[in-house]
Amino acid sequence: MSTRLGDLVESLGGELIGDPDIAITGIAPLEAASASHITFLSNPRLRSGAAQTRASALILSAKDHSEIGGAYTGAVVLTDNPYAYYARVAQFFAERSAPPPKPGIHPSAVIDASAKIAATAVIGPNVTIDAGVVIGEHCIIGAGCVIGKSASLGEGTVLHPNVSFLADCHIGARGVIQSGAVIGGDGFGFANDKGRWIKIPQTGGVRLGDDVEIGANTTIDRGALDDTVIGNGVKLDNQIQIAHNCVIGENTAMAGCVGVAGSAKIGRNCTFGGAAMVLGHLSIADNVHISSGSLVSRSIAEPGQYTGFYPLAKNADWEKTAAVVRQLDTMRDRIRELEKIVRQLTDKNSSSS
Repeated sequence: MSTRLGDLVESLGGELIGDPDIAITGIAPLEAASASHITFLSNPRLRSGAAQTRASALILSAKDHSEIGGAYTGAVVLTDNPYAYYARVAQFFAERSAPPPKPGIHPSAVIDASAKIAATAVIGPNVTIDAGVVIGEHCIIGAGCVIGKSASLGEGTVLHPNVSFLADCHIGARGVIQSGAVIGGDGFGFANDKGRWIKIPQTGGVRLGDDVEIGANTTIDRGALDDTVIGNGVKLDNQIQIAHNCVIGENTAMAGCVGVAGSAKIGRNCTFGGAAMVLGHLSIADNVHISSGSLVSRSIAEPGQYTGFYPLAKNADWEKTAAVVRQLDTMRDRIRELEKIVRQLTDKNSSSS
């Protein structure tokens, strides 16, 4: 299905320069776009590619438009944030190419009689829904999902196939949980008694806000006593571990393989690069950005970018550096002793003169 460019811009905003009657069938990268596509430029280093694209329409900033000039002859959509505009255009076409399934409950689903399921919800094959569950309007529950006792899903939330959303877990509106995610598994709670580990029952739940997205095979543990809390708008990539009783503030985003240990509290609008690690019981302020592979071993009180790893090096060079690092204490003591001797000699020379 094609969409009139003028209608697209009227729906999403931006300033259109060019023919509003161009028919657009989808969005594509600069180099792969054809005459039926709209494309976008968000990286100024790709201006030459934007000038040569075959797309009929180009999303870009006013600055990039002035730099490209007349080299691109198609229609232009000006916006302050081309990448965000691209995301909205992609959503526009995705919704039209893959309309939601019809409401209803598959015959193979196993649903407790006390569960409350909105008439507009979609319940797929082999879904299991336990007692006291509440599923809101227009939710979609994919094949093989398990929804535990007294859990709830807000309006428009989607669980992709084989999600485990366990007892006393709650998610707000418009959430997305990808396949293989486990929400509400037991936290890692054990007490040591003379070498034996005694399991601590994990009796809290998990509370996720509105517009939260959880990636494939990500795990969010239930709290030991209080709940684990994920704020509105949080985005978690694949294979992330969030331990029990963590609190993650609104609109924070984490890339794949991040690990957050128990009871850590992370502020709003933070970002974490892939494989970053956060130790337990730490507090991280709003607007903190952690580089990929960094270990956060102390609380962070001020916003900013933080990095905690050595640059990559050849193994032989790394071993030499490690050897020096091991001697830093000794070197510090020797430097202090030398400084003491220098001061004594300086004082002696001053008094003799």
